[in-house]
Amino acid sequence: MILFICALFTVAVLFYVFYMPGELLIAPEKTRVAYLRERKDVVYENLRDLNFEYKAGKLPEVDYQSMKASLEEEAASVLAEISRLERITASSPPAERKGMRV
Repeated sequence: MILFICALFTVAVLFYVFYMPGELLIAPEKTRVAYLRERKDVVYENLRDLNFEYKAGKLPEVDYQSMKASLEEEAASVLAEISRLERITASSPPAERKGMRV
């Protein structure tokens, strides 16, 4: 009897783990611009956190300045890339833009 219960439990667990529902919810594909916008938001949030930590006295001046410069440089490169991709997208004809993933 115990062996039967263990086998039934094993089958139930395997079914639960490996069962694929008939309809899967798939998120839309991200474009490069969407990824860069998310990255920009993360960098800005990191800059706000860094500023807060510095004002709270948790970071020395030297570390704060180097980390701030690094984050600002990353933000500038992300913004430049977003601008470049949006300029390319805006200059291309609408028929080409439809499936464009830059």
